[in-house]
Amino acid sequence: MSKRARHRKAANRPGNRKQRRTPRRRPVRPAEPDLLGDVAAALADDHPLALLGLVSTLLAAIEPRPGPFEPPAGPDLPSREELVATFLEVDLPETSALLAALAELLGEDVLRRRVRRELASRGHALPRWLVELDRAETVGEAVGVGHVLGDGDDIMFGVRLSGGRELSVAVYVDHNLGTVAKDAFVVPEPLPGLVEQMLATIDDPDTTAGELDRADAGVRITEAIDRGKITFPPFETDTWPGCRPLVEWAVRLLPTGGTGYRRPEWDDDALAALTERFLASPFGAEFDDADHRGLLESLLWFGTDYGPGDPLRWSPVAVEILLADWIPRKIVADAPYLAKAPALLRAFIRFCHHERGIRPALTALTLAAVDEHEPGYRRTIRSPRPQGPAALLAAMGALDPDGPWPPLDAEPPGLPEIMLDALRRAVGSESALDALDASPLPDESFDWRSIPADIHDRVAEVLALVDRGSGELLDVESRTACRRLLARAAAGDPEIFRRRGRAATAAAAICWIIGKANRSVGADGVAVKDLTGHFGLGRSTVSPRSKPLLRAIGVAPEQYGGMDLASPDYLTAARRGQIIADRDRYRAMRDPR
Repeated sequence: MSKRARHRKAANRPGNRKQRRTPRRRPVRPAEPDLLGDVAAALADDHPLALLGLVSTLLAAIEPRPGPFEPPAGPDLPSREELVATFLEVDLPETSALLAALAELLGEDVLRRRVRRELASRGHALPRWLVELDRAETVGEAVGVGHVLGDGDDIMFGVRLSGGRELSVAVYVDHNLGTVAKDAFVVPEPLPGLVEQMLATIDDPDTTAGELDRADAGVRITEAIDRGKITFPPFETDTWPGCRPLVEWAVRLLPTGGTGYRRPEWDDDALAALTERFLASPFGAEFDDADHRGLLESLLWFGTDYGPGDPLRWSPVAVEILLADWIPRKIVADAPYLAKAPALLRAFIRFCHHERGIRPALTALTLAAVDEHEPGYRRTIRSPRPQGPAALLAAMGALDPDGPWPPLDAEPPGLPEIMLDALRRAVGSESALDALDASPLPDESFDWRSIPADIHDRVAEVLALVDRGSGELLDVESRTACRRLLARAAAGDPEIFRRRGRAATAAAAICWIIGKANRSVGADGVAVKDLTGHFGLGRSTVSPRSKPLLRAIGVAPEQYGGMDLASPDYLTAARRGQIIADRDRYRAMRDPR
């Protein structure tokens, strides 16, 4: 839901009346004259929000939240403690007003008591609402405003100050970017007026408003703000994060004990059922082949692991994120394979909107987003680009996005170098590729040496299933590779085997990983449905269960179309022999004599 410049008059009101006064006592250093003028103007305003907004903006300015690659705030900005100390040293009505507001917005009991003692000794006449700011309270229920496509929610609630003046807080929570607070503003009017005007401005039949428990509103806003604080680059609007300290103060007035956003739970069986339901429907029948199943798994991964966690939720914004960024950055595969994604996405959107009962006009709008972003997507997948962690570092500015990757209009690398790079990923490095041999893996026993004693029983249960499955479906070399993977995963992340979960699912995931790495499971070997069936998993997918195992052995889990384990230790003689033959062929093509 887009934000418009509605009711923003009091977020940051610059004053134009400058006053240069001499402190009446403690002549250490006066506060900035411009700030004193702004405070005087805010105190003369007809609503308390003028001063509260000013103080909030001041706090936000001196407490920047740097990103992981940004330096801390410059030395010219005072700390919060230094700012408070300055105002304590300067005895003026304006600094007294600032101290009264700061003491409440910062929410620190020790500071609050110190400020109250100081203000009592000064004797300045301050507005009742400011002196009794600690008596502010929330009014009525909160209100949630959301759209049927679920890109985000506005959460709003009202606050009444001592003396009866009211203000309203609105926070926009973006679900596409991880359920984070992306924008917020505070207006000097009761909540019903804000809700009425917002709905009138939006004028959208698919946007609805409803009461929201105040405790739930408090938890949801707090969690969304906390996520936003660690998001890089940070979100900035004309009011955010300037009003964040004020919003956080108001949220602390809400009741505690509420419930935050609940992420949908999609287990392997539910995803498998959704996959088969789509492929059996008129929307997806033509896409029931290996490549499209692999791409559909990618769409489901995006839907469950990113955004609000709902694979049936598709909007124009979600489409843009998927095609403009997520697939090109996350999925390592060749362009012909990735080029099949837009057509599959159109069919899946139609299927999902049909199941959810979304209006045809919104479905058409979402499909139009696919049309809009498809040309750029096709250009991107055919161009060299940073992927995975490198793409994130490039976005953060830690790496030059043009550094190791040619610009988009440059000549792309030739086939030999592309294929050699894939072989390097399979074995881990250029030197490993050079030293590769095709001797068979030994019939190796399981290595218990680095596995914590408390998970021995659990690992032994998985090992028995792995041995039986790899022995019956694969071969002795694959069994050794599976044992190595299990041993290293258990040593690398023992928590995997301390959590609840079926041993059969873990065993199937291990055999699937080794089978895919050696091309003995999938199109060229044992069918995935036969592997999962052997472990009693039916048609369930084991891909989600493989991710923690891959992370535990230091391998990126986001792999599609293949399985690169970055080590020859997991590769059978047949697979290594094929890699050697491909290495020699592509090097000869790259470096003809």
